[in-house]
Amino acid sequence: MSDTQHDAHEAHTGPIKTPKQLVWAVVASFVVPIIAIILLVNYVAMGDKTGAGSRAMDAEAVAQRIAPVGKVELRDASDTATLKGGEEVYKAACTACHSVGAAGAPKTGDAAAWAPRIKTGYDALLNSALKGKGAMGAQGGGDYSDLEIGRAVVYLANQSGAKFEEPKAPAAAASAPAK
Repeated sequence: MSDTQHDAHEAHTGPIKTPKQLVWAVVASFVVPIIAIILLVNYVAMGDKTGAGSRAMDAEAVAQRIAPVGKVELRDASDTATLKGGEEVYKAACTACHSVGAAGAPKTGDAAAWAPRIKTGYDALLNSALKGKGAMGAQGGGDYSDLEIGRAVVYLANQSGAKFEEPKAPAAAASAPAK
């Protein structure tokens, strides 16, 4: 009977059999988690820092982040040196659709398609070009002055049988009146 009790007692004992093993187990149960926490903190802290003391606060990086999205450019309407001619605007903005007749656009040089449009007059054609018509966006999707669009309208219409005169740049502003 004592042998059966001894076997039953052996079956229920843990892996720690001596006091030395117990001391090592207690030390390991504290040291291993602390080392794991230190390694984890170092791993997380190794990434790029975006706070003070990092390159994110350099003058160049700040200037890049706060740069304006767009800018306003004021142009003098009487400055004819910067104004583009009708053919130049046509080639840049109009030719994509009007050379092939895309999206219902009348082809350049097709007198039959342009005749009813030309009969409406220059002002109606200019209005359509400035505000858009059908699939054509305002100003043909370009960034041009009204005078430049007018020149392109005249160029395009004249290629198709019209005899419009190209609009002239407004005269330079008269000098201020004397007091």
